[in-house]
Amino acid sequence: VQLQAFGGGLVQAGASLRLSCAASMRTFSSHVVGWFRQSPGKERVFVASVSGSGGSTAYADSVKGRFTISRDNAKNTVWLQMSKLKPEDTAVYYCAADFRPLLPSMVVTTMSEYDYWGQGTQVTVSS
Repeated sequence: VQLQAFGGGLVQAGASLRLSCAASMRTFSSHVVGWFRQSPGKERVFVASVSGSGGSTAYADSVKGRFTISRDNAKNTVWLQMSKLKPEDTAVYYCAADFRPLLPSMVVTTMSEYDYWGQGTQVTVSS
């Protein structure tokens, strides 16, 4: 199982950016995928999660209304669309997959529940 996150970059405050998480797994549609981020000197924190079916999502309060998580199971890909970016969004963003046999509509916000992690992609928002 491999997860690859990409799409990060340097943008100005107020801009938009879309991150992608490509997964190499045969049962992708059965697993919750989440995005987390880690800023320098801080702990990794939850950003967003999408259920295996794609029908349920969850967001951290800090990104609610600005970020949108979605997935295409036919492409084994999850996206994180980020808009109205702020300097405080600067971080390394990681995608992760939860391999527990969850219901198709469930989402997971707890980092310790995720089993597989991508390598991270840097997002830098300048003021």
